[in-house]
Amino acid sequence: MKSHHMKRSDPNTVPLMTTTPLNLRGLKCPLPALRVRKALKGAAAGTLFVVECTDPMAAIDIPNLMRETGDAIEHHGQEGELLVFHIRKAAA
Repeated sequence: MKSHHMKRSDPNTVPLMTTTPLNLRGLKCPLPALRVRKALKGAAAGTLFVVECTDPMAAIDIPNLMRETGDAIEHHGQEGELLVFHIRKAAA
């Protein structure tokens, strides 16, 4: 039996929001926060950024930046020295 797959153009499917990886490993304060600010500034509302950085100060700087910009951290975690933030660009 053949399985029928839903076509991506089906009007009933919800389009996926854009996900943008930001590899900021090795950058030192204040560069990770500055790069995130720049990326958010040029992004469409709803864009999700997956930010990876190794500077421990980013754990303070990035949440502070989000309070300033109004954008949202949907998830954050740490794997060894790697910090990962999922940041959603807010609606204008």
